[in-house]
Amino acid sequence: MFFRTALLSTLVTAGLAASAFAGECPADKVKTDAVKPVDYPAKGVTDTVLASNDLSKEKVALAGHLMRVRKLVIQPGGIVPWHSHADRPALIYIINGEIVEHASNCEVPIVHKAGDVARETHLTSHWWQNNGSTPVTLLSFDIWSDPNDHNM
Repeated sequence: MFFRTALLSTLVTAGLAASAFAGECPADKVKTDAVKPVDYPAKGVTDTVLASNDLSKEKVALAGHLMRVRKLVIQPGGIVPWHSHADRPALIYIINGEIVEHASNCEVPIVHKAGDVARETHLTSHWWQNNGSTPVTLLSFDIWSDPNDHNM
């Protein structure tokens, strides 16, 4: 009985860890400037700010910065255009569907599936594409500071 419980616990933990790290660039494919910027316009994407906090009014006192939660829906064939996270770190949770990320630091496209979280740091520049037949829904949690940045 102990062995069965330990085995089940190990499998559950491994499954959770695999889910948390799924959708990342394979270690042997990480390369600086592997993908060059593209000039595709936004296509089939709705981007809705669900909530935001003015960080100048919080303990961190970051004047001119908002912490936001956004919902993005990318239709089949839709494109989130090339953009940088140099000044806008984010975490992206894939609610449903499957979407492909073309990242500047990865030689191969990265496939993200429902339940994955994509980490977008100051080193991230990329674009996303829905190659599937159903809409993809994402929740974006970011820190935003540039009112002229209309990229997603």
